[in-house]
Amino acid sequence: MINKIWGFFIIVGIIFTIFFGSVSDLNDTILNSATNGVGMVMDLLPIIVLWSGIMKIAEKSGMLTKMGNFVKPVLSKLFPSLKKDSKALGYITSNICANALGLGSAATPFGLKAMESMQEENKKKDEASDAMITFLVLNTSGVTIVPTTVIALRMMHKSANPEEIIITAILATVCASIAGLTLDYIRRKRKVK
Repeated sequence: MINKIWGFFIIVGIIFTIFFGSVSDLNDTILNSATNGVGMVMDLLPIIVLWSGIMKIAEKSGMLTKMGNFVKPVLSKLFPSLKKDSKALGYITSNICANALGLGSAATPFGLKAMESMQEENKKKDEASDAMITFLVLNTSGVTIVPTTVIALRMMHKSANPEEIIITAILATVCASIAGLTLDYIRRKRKVK
C-alpha cells in the first residue's frame, strides 16, 4: 500500500513538473537526490557497521544473555504468554538494547528473529499473538538512550550541538513507551473479558 502511495506522489510530481515547471529542473533534482542519498548512506555506513559489530560481539560473548537475565523479570511481566526459556526473550532483549542505543538498523534482525520465534509458539498462525503485539508496540515506541543515527545525521549536516537531542529523545521515547504499553495492557484486559 505504501509503495502505491509513494508511486502516486512521484507520478503526480513528475506530471506537475512537466506541465508547470521545467524538465531540466526535474532531471537536476533526480540526479542530485541520487547523489545525496548515496552520500548519506556512505556517511552512515561506518556508524551502523561499528554498532552492529559491537552488538555481534556482545551477542557472542554472552553479554546479551546476561542483560537478558537482568531484564527477564520485567520482560516476563510484559510478555506473560511467553515461556520463561523462550528464545524470543533473548531476541527481544537484543532488540531493546540496540534500539536503546539508537541503532534501529542493528535492531531489525533481532526484531525479525523475535517475531519468527513468537510465530513458532503462536497457536493461531493467521493472527498475531498478544506477545507479538506487545513486542511491536515496544519496538515501535522503544526507549532510546543514545539516538546515534540522529546524532550522526546532525553531525553530517554541521549541527552546532548534535548531542543536544539526547534528553529530548529519552523523554519522548519513555512517554511513547509508557503510553503504548498502557494501551496494550488495556487491550489485553478487554480481550480477556
